[in-house]
Amino acid sequence: MVKTTVYLDPDVALALRQMAAVQGRSQAELIREALASYTRQVARPQPKGIGAYSSGRSDVSERADELLRKATQEGKWP
Repeated sequence: MVKTTVYLDPDVALALRQMAAVQGRSQAELIREALASYTRQVARPQPKGIGAYSSGRSDVSERADELLRKATQEGKWP
């Protein structure tokens, strides 16, 4: 796990302490669970360039080896 520091509003900190006490769990456990749930629900941004270009072909993934070999031979790929 990675350790991080989070600043909370006093009301949120109090609610978190109370929830942890009632549930018999640590505040850290509740925070981890909440963040895991949130990150599953929110779409992550795609890396730049993914889906930004269209070759006009639908068979690129099937021909990847052939296309990379050809690009290498033509000096277009390292």
